[in-house]
Amino acid sequence: MMLALPASSQAPSAEKKLRWYKGNTHTHTLNSDGDSTPDEVVRWYREHGYDFVVITDHNFLTSVDGLNALHGADEKFLVVRGEEVTDAFGDKPLHVNGLEVKRLVPPQGGKSVVEVVQRDIDAIRAAGGVPHINHPNYGWAISVDDLRKIERHRLFEIFNGHPLVNNAGGGGQPSMEEVWDILLTGGKLLYGIAVDDAHHFKRPYDAWAARPGQGWVVVRAESLSGPALLAALERGDFYASTGVEIADYAAGADAMTVTVRERGLTKFTTQFIGRGGRILQTSITPVSTYTIRGDEGYVRAKVIDSNGKSAWLQPVMVPR
Repeated sequence: MMLALPASSQAPSAEKKLRWYKGNTHTHTLNSDGDSTPDEVVRWYREHGYDFVVITDHNFLTSVDGLNALHGADEKFLVVRGEEVTDAFGDKPLHVNGLEVKRLVPPQGGKSVVEVVQRDIDAIRAAGGVPHINHPNYGWAISVDDLRKIERHRLFEIFNGHPLVNNAGGGGQPSMEEVWDILLTGGKLLYGIAVDDAHHFKRPYDAWAARPGQGWVVVRAESLSGPALLAALERGDFYASTGVEIADYAAGADAMTVTVRERGLTKFTTQFIGRGGRILQTSITPVSTYTIRGDEGYVRAKVIDSNGKSAWLQPVMVPR
């Protein structure tokens, strides 16, 4: 059974034209453990071609009113209020972002990993926010079995730009993309987010710094507003990227089509992926279509470029 979500996750009205907005949903300032002021952080994203950024300091709700007064502009740039609810169970770090929360959400605690994360998610929902689970492999804190049991959320990080979050797995532990396929194969629909988790804006050449510009989402929404962006995220109308640009994406009951925005001499490979992480079809053309047969379990697409950058398109569940 699919999770029940709030009404804001419903499809947009047919009369409104949707636009693509590039944004980052996970970044830090001096108000927690970042090295730069909120003004400096927001300025970096505005000057580097982003349309929105969510400030998510640890257990601190950074005000965005003044930042929007200074940097915001209608349909050009938006700062969204957020918090990284930073909790733990024993030695396991458990972090959940609350996007557009209306008030500070204290860490809720609990008697297991699942209970802690679930209570934090429920508290974020109660505060009017949208949750996304952060870097499950950080400290090897949240297992696949844990993620299966957690409810009332749709978003989790499959790529996080921090150098210590173990995106690729290892030592017998699955990568975040493998985790995604395991969950989808089991029938649990989650959407994959890519983020910076930026802390260090003043160490641009330090490979061990958590630098900005590592991963982002591009959201297809009615407008550049908090409610419209969050509704699009919750219905999966976005893609995640570390550098590949998608010109268009369409998915329905019968087919999935991905159009890559070509860039110079860079070459692209599009993979359509189904149950068990199996590659169903590979294409090297700018426009790729996969016709759904009905036995795939789910279909998602990934585009990889010749310089190692990727984009992940959100999955469609295929009923048996």
